[in-house]
Amino acid sequence: MDDTRLKKIRFRAWHRGFREADLILGPFADKHLAELTPTQVDAFEVLLDQPDQDLYAWIVGREPTPEAYDGEVLDLIK
Repeated sequence: MDDTRLKKIRFRAWHRGFREADLILGPFADKHLAELTPTQVDAFEVLLDQPDQDLYAWIVGREPTPEAYDGEVLDLIK
């Protein structure tokens, strides 16, 4: 996996602009990003592209996760 890409993803996970999401996604990226498969990294990037409020609501269970985003990476984050 491209180290530059992983660094960019890690930065995005920590700098969402929504502190609660930063505190969940940043540590997740630090701990698991290097271990994820390329497909899982792609899925994590797709999650990072979602609006902060939606993603946070899915993670904490406040809102149901749309089927398109409800997969193994989001399960790992939860």
